[in-house]
Amino acid sequence: MITRRNFIATATAGTAIAAGLPAHAFEVEEKFRPQQVRIKADLLPGQILILPRAHFLYFVTAPGQAIRYGVGVGRAGLEFTGDAVIQVKKEWPTWRPTQEMIERDPSSYGRFRNNDYVQPGGPTNPLGARALYLFQNGRDTFYRIHGTTEPQSIGRSVSNGCIRMLNEHVIDLYNRVPVGTPVTVL
Repeated sequence: MITRRNFIATATAGTAIAAGLPAHAFEVEEKFRPQQVRIKADLLPGQILILPRAHFLYFVTAPGQAIRYGVGVGRAGLEFTGDAVIQVKKEWPTWRPTQEMIERDPSSYGRFRNNDYVQPGGPTNPLGARALYLFQNGRDTFYRIHGTTEPQSIGRSVSNGCIRMLNEHVIDLYNRVPVGTPVTVL
């Protein structure tokens, strides 16, 4: 069911995105577009597998079958690995960098220093249109699978550790996965 808030946020985002697109909008390489692929048959339907070195996220749909999406991942030393569970899902999430991000890159995140400002959701928010929050043992890892305002980062290792997807791709994944979905990042 669409809520008033969703309707307004989506309409606002669509208008802003349409107004801000250059004449030749960015297009992701063909291999990073969602596509049905074969995968190891022992992976369980409903799980997510992420291969950061290849820049792919796989959502297993049936034994031996998955939808593969291209992703941007954490740069060296900042990447997440291991098993997690999607514990929270948010549409047009709010965002605030971690304290480590603020300290590591004060020129980019200085506006967040010495305050508790949280950037509202919307088309300029770095988390994009949707976010899937990764938890381990019931605790937030502060890593996310989320949309991006930097589509050129797909296929690259440039983030602060999160898994980035094009907004239309993360919306598709968001609609497919429930809370409780297991995620493995190799």
